[in-house]
Amino acid sequence: MNRVTKLLGIQYPVVQGAMQEVATAELAAAVSNGGGLGIIAAGGKTGEEVRAEIKRAKTLTTNPFAVNLMLMDPNTPDVVKVVIEEAVPIVTTGAGTPKNYMADLKGAGIKVVPVVPNVKIAKKMEDMGCDAVIAEGMEGGGHIGTLTSQVLWPQIADAISIPLIAAGGIADGRGVISAFIAGAEGVQCGTIFSIAKESPVGDNWRQAVINATDSSTVVVGATIRDASRAIINKKTEQLLELEAQKVSRDEFNTSMNVGLRNAVRKDNAETGVLFSGEISGLIKESLPAAEIVKKLVTEAQHVIDNQKIELA
Repeated sequence: MNRVTKLLGIQYPVVQGAMQEVATAELAAAVSNGGGLGIIAAGGKTGEEVRAEIKRAKTLTTNPFAVNLMLMDPNTPDVVKVVIEEAVPIVTTGAGTPKNYMADLKGAGIKVVPVVPNVKIAKKMEDMGCDAVIAEGMEGGGHIGTLTSQVLWPQIADAISIPLIAAGGIADGRGVISAFIAGAEGVQCGTIFSIAKESPVGDNWRQAVINATDSSTVVVGATIRDASRAIINKKTEQLLELEAQKVSRDEFNTSMNVGLRNAVRKDNAETGVLFSGEISGLIKESLPAAEIVKKLVTEAQHVIDNQKIELA
């Protein structure tokens, strides 16, 4: 047991990424049942839709799970009320500061764990009273920052005293060990869980990730300060064209959100936005979420037990 597993009440220090449209009650519960921390993504949902997801997860697992607050979402105040009413033990946050909700969340005994892109914000989150931070490198899928994981993780680890959970480019035991060596006490993985058996994505999305190579993803939206990484297809080409045309951020995001829904709900691998990280090239199969959790931990232990490093 380390500080992350103790804080979150989980068996293994593995957290499932909060992927909009993908991080459902079924996926979150499956991860939690496997000993990790499953997360329900609230982005794009009303408070009552989130409540239905929470109640569904409670029928599928008795283990802790979290809800992710996408703080730019106008429904966030309602979602916060629902999270408190439903006694969800943990929230992760992104796309903004949780400052306005900290008193209510902490007053309800909820652990608050924001996703951060740099040292400055990580320190602000610690000063604000957050319980841990998730530091995500730009290798990850979906919305990303500008720093790579190997640069970001150790600098944040040195700058804060609360636990660090590392994210961005982790899909096997080597990635887990890399994160822990850099100072993390837990890892968050998105892409590998996005194609878990319990994920709502279809076979075309799964196959696109399995077929991916190290150069199969692209960053769109960087010039409008809304960078996101996804698998290269016709939709990402269209988004890059919109970006070159200097369309408004709202117009760009509307097109991207339509693409995300096409990907998840219609399983269209060409007109859909398939958020995936650079680590896609390492993923070769779709497994049940619980197996993914165990595989990450087992592989990491294997690396520790069999490392034969000589520096001189």
